[in-house]
Amino acid sequence: MSSRIVDTPDPVRVGHTGLVILDGIGLGVADVVRLADGSARPVPGTEATKRVTESWDAARQIAATGRVYGRSTGVGANRNEDVPTEAAAEHGLRLLRSHAGAIGEELPARQVRAMLAVRANQLLAGGAGLRPTVVTALCEALESGAYPVVNEFGSVGTGDIAALAQAGLALAGEHPWRGADGAAGRAPEPQLLDNNDALAFISSNALTLGQAALALHELRGLIEATQVVGALSLLAVDGSHEAYAAPVHAARPHRGSVEVARRMRELIGAEDRPTPPLGRIQDPYGFRCLPQIHGPAQDAADTLEEVLAIEINAAAENPLISPQDMAAYHHGGFYQAQLALALDHFRLALTQVARLSTSRLSTLNEPAFTRLRPFLADQEPASSGVMILEYAAGAALGDLRAFSAPASLGHAVLSRGVEEQASFASLAARQTLRACGAYRLVVGCELVAAVRALRQRDLRPDPDLPVGRALELAEAVLEEDPADRPLTGDVTAAAALLDRFTDIWRGSEA
Repeated sequence: MSSRIVDTPDPVRVGHTGLVILDGIGLGVADVVRLADGSARPVPGTEATKRVTESWDAARQIAATGRVYGRSTGVGANRNEDVPTEAAAEHGLRLLRSHAGAIGEELPARQVRAMLAVRANQLLAGGAGLRPTVVTALCEALESGAYPVVNEFGSVGTGDIAALAQAGLALAGEHPWRGADGAAGRAPEPQLLDNNDALAFISSNALTLGQAALALHELRGLIEATQVVGALSLLAVDGSHEAYAAPVHAARPHRGSVEVARRMRELIGAEDRPTPPLGRIQDPYGFRCLPQIHGPAQDAADTLEEVLAIEINAAAENPLISPQDMAAYHHGGFYQAQLALALDHFRLALTQVARLSTSRLSTLNEPAFTRLRPFLADQEPASSGVMILEYAAGAALGDLRAFSAPASLGHAVLSRGVEEQASFASLAARQTLRACGAYRLVVGCELVAAVRALRQRDLRPDPDLPVGRALELAEAVLEEDPADRPLTGDVTAAAALLDRFTDIWRGSEA
């Protein structure tokens, strides 16, 4: 798999079906996803809009009477250089022009729109001191489907200043916009951005947060779908229910593991205290340790969502404008250690879940567990069946393992040494997005093998059980022919089906 996030920008189909209130307080990950997908329309909250106006008025008064970083001074190592009053208006545009130097691939619409949604909501938290019409322009862009051209690289986790400077220049009318179809787009009314707006707009990690929200939303759903796939594999090998028994998890009550075991019992219709099997004493780790591996991944997802909920609604701009005491506080609230560490932790937990899927795939190829031919092959001599799936899943798992390397180990000393640390949360977010495709393919390989094994054994779980409904969905999509043939299309179809398995896990399937 390519290490790039995208090859070409992908269009967003704008078809609003609801509203998302932006209030700088309660925006969630799912809301960011809806706005990024164009399925909801943003509406600024009334009280939040008042906060923006108060902050804007206070910021201009503070900058006019004292030294304020980025407004009456330069930035970075130029922080001690004053900006003459007569040059103040042009200073903001020069700052945007100089910082709009992001490089690399052009990001897809969905990621840029997620950035715009997060930034608009953060501004409504009321600490930026930026003109209120900028929020209006961002909301207009989200509603119309327009988005500025933004390139991939430019942040080290201390603010997405290059990407946001490109967006700022686009708002000022000096940088291109795309439309909902990916072609040249109609820009919002140009904004008259000056020294009181430029740094206030770009002092944020909105792109990183938007990308992290998109990745978490997709991967949380895929982890849930993987449990459904694991349940199908369990049935295919006559697996024991003991590993999911309530007493086992009451004795070691980690929140995620308890929940995974409970859902597993619901998926397969197991009792809280199942009867021990008559056959083998215990199963391989792929089945026996599923709660102990899926549980931490769920916990890591919860932790990441908690961090994102704070950051998406944070007034973290430097300096922070406080109208209450008419002060500009210079600080390091832009530093994203919590986010980088939460993303790194989540990817490591995710890789454990994917690795367990490949373990179950190997078990499905073993006659001792399925009572079928090796590799679930047909009756032709020396047929290979699904043998290649182990290799394909292993290759995708290799990419996933590479993407899971901790980004927070990175280090950078920048701007003549005055910015001597970096979180690399931006890299962590990109790596988490990249993990989505590789993870989906790993689990798709297991699903193809599990369905084939169930078909060959003519096993049909109760259709009223969640696992029974999952098998019906899969059988309607996956080809039944067991003869040796290319399985690329099967895995592609299975990987796409996982989103519907997420609905089954959540009990919301149609």
